[in-house]
Amino acid sequence: MSENPIHHLFQTFVKVSECVQAHLSNFILQPNSRVSSSPSTNESALLSLSTADAQIRKQGKSSSPTTKEELGRATWTFLHTLAAQYPDKPTRQQKKDVKELMAILSRMYPCKECADHFKEVLRANPVQAGSHHEFSQWLCHVHNVVNRSLAKPVFPCERVDARWGKLECENRACDLQGTSMDFGDEVK
Repeated sequence: MSENPIHHLFQTFVKVSECVQAHLSNFILQPNSRVSSSPSTNESALLSLSTADAQIRKQGKSSSPTTKEELGRATWTFLHTLAAQYPDKPTRQQKKDVKELMAILSRMYPCKECADHFKEVLRANPVQAGSHHEFSQWLCHVHNVVNRSLAKPVFPCERVDARWGKLECENRACDLQGTSMDFGDEVK
């Protein structure tokens, strides 16, 4: 029985998202100390969200819809964090998933103008995902392509790992997971 490849993509997204949320809640709740992830990352995520909402109210800011700029920053943070977790020797499935993720983003991104531009960027710069270094450098390059189009400063790609390093999760809980469909095949 064949599984939907998007299912694996969303499973990976959920794992990375939960790990990021757990770490963010640690920094929000105890900014001066590092605390290991709690057993329930869902509870941490909810606590993190309610804490952030309380901070917004405390600052006198109203909750308003996400702006295009906020969405863009959050998306780039997610993608660079994903690249930081990407393995040095990815499985065939991991390579396929990353390429599918970029294609899906270019079709389903909530900002149509942004999605259309990303499609153009992908056509001119096909996804390179043969290793952690290759993928993180490719992502930095396409991020800079977008930055240039928005008249924003470019980021020096040799510093990408210093800016978006690997998440520190107990028992390698933030590592990307392959699937049993790989059989160790390496395809570029």
